[in-house]
Amino acid sequence: MIPWARPPLPPEIHAHYAEAREAERLSLGHGPLEAERTRELLLRHLPPAPGIALDVGGGPGAYACWLAARGYVVHLVDSMPLHVEQARQASARLPDQPLASVRLGDARRLAMSDACVDTVLLMGPLYHLTERSERIVALREAWRVLRRGGLVFAVGISRFASLFSGLASGLLGDPDAATIVADDLRIGQHRNPTLRHEWFTTAYFHRPEELPAEVQEAGFEVVETVGVEGLGWTLPDVAARWANPIGREHLLMAARAVEREPSLLGVSAHMMTVGRRPEPGMR
Repeated sequence: MIPWARPPLPPEIHAHYAEAREAERLSLGHGPLEAERTRELLLRHLPPAPGIALDVGGGPGAYACWLAARGYVVHLVDSMPLHVEQARQASARLPDQPLASVRLGDARRLAMSDACVDTVLLMGPLYHLTERSERIVALREAWRVLRRGGLVFAVGISRFASLFSGLASGLLGDPDAATIVADDLRIGQHRNPTLRHEWFTTAYFHRPEELPAEVQEAGFEVVETVGVEGLGWTLPDVAARWANPIGREHLLMAARAVEREPSLLGVSAHMMTVGRRPEPGMR
C-alpha cells in the first residue's frame, strides 16, 4: 500500500462500500442502462487494443475486466480493500486475459510513472472527492500518467440526480430525504446522515458545466461531455423495460438522442467528460 497523498476518504464512504453491494449494482434497477451506455461511450473514443488502460477507483472490476477481455492491458486501483479483493477474484475468472495489476491506492497519488498509459478511467473518484481542489489533484495525476494524446474518461453525478430519484420513488415526502435533496440542489454537497444505503453516501454532485471546466483546468483538451443514461433511469419500471429487447432499445435510443444536448445533460444520473492530454506543441 502506498502512503496517502491526502487524508483518506471519510469513514462513511468506506462503510457504505463495505456493505459489499457495489459488485451487483450494475445488474440491478437502472444499473444495466448505466453500464451499457458507459461501455458504448468508452468504445466511441478508446484507441484500438492492446492499449494500456488504468481504471482508477475501478471498484470490483466491472469495466476493467470488460476492457481486459477485449484485449486491453488494464491496471486497476481502488481505495477499498474489499473492492481490490473482488477485482482480483474477477480477474482470476479471466485466466487468458487477466488484469495486469490490481492494487490499493489513491486517485490523488498514483503509484505509476509519468506518461505510461494510454487511457485513464475516473469513473468514481471525482464524486467522492468533495472539494474541487482535490478533484483537480486527481485529474492532474491522470494527466501525469497519461501519454501525449492519451484520454481521460471523467464521470460525475448530476446535481439533479437525487431530485429525480426522489421524485420517481416518491421519497420527496420524507423530511430527511427532502432535506438531503435541498442541500444537493443548493450546494452540490450530498450528505446522508441517515446512513440508508439506497440514499448513497458522501459525494459531490456536479452541475453540467462544472465537470468539463475541472477537466480543462487540469490541463486536458475537452473532447466532449455527454449525459450517460438520459431520462430512462428515472422510470419506475426501468428494469422490466430493460429485460424486453424492444424496451431496451428504446431506453438506449432515448439516452443517445439527448446525450449532447446542453439543456438536458443534468437529466442523466451520470455525466461523462472525455479529455485528451495535448500532443506536443498543442494546448
